[in-house]
Amino acid sequence: MPDPAAIARLNPTVAWPDGLTVRRQRLEDAEAIADMQSLPGFRFGTLRLPYPSVRDVRSYIENPAPNTLALVALLDGIIVGHAGLTGFQGRRSHAASLGMGVHDAYTRRGIGRVLLCELIAAADDWLNLRRLELTVYTDNDAAISLYRSLGFVQEGLFKDFAFRQGRFVDALTMARFKPEKP
Repeated sequence: MPDPAAIARLNPTVAWPDGLTVRRQRLEDAEAIADMQSLPGFRFGTLRLPYPSVRDVRSYIENPAPNTLALVALLDGIIVGHAGLTGFQGRRSHAASLGMGVHDAYTRRGIGRVLLCELIAAADDWLNLRRLELTVYTDNDAAISLYRSLGFVQEGLFKDFAFRQGRFVDALTMARFKPEKP
């Protein structure tokens, strides 16, 4: 029997690849998430360091930041994507930060779009968030294109944002604002 949490799509208008399910991450996902974060393509687009430990991933799952929604995408039972939304507090409680990555062997299949659309639907329709923000390396054309297609706009440029593979790289800061309801 399918996991009910994995089939309750928040955004039914987005096409899902056959066999894909999305659900909240679980403690038993730690090893698969750590393995995925170790992949060169996944790591290249994130702030992750090489060789993440299962212990650190497990600790992240066990002790999430307040107001966090973390999802995994599974294809034929294999974790192929990971995405999260972390809401801010106080005077920034209307906003949240997004992060995500897709398994190197499963990119360009719509998995990232599904994960982001689920997070956006949760933000808009359940969490009443007005602003979603993220950073993306300036050389990650595929991600930038995806974010723009979902309504994110560039707000700024961070010079020498991170040190990656022996050099500093720039990043864009992008945001999406909740559309006004008629």
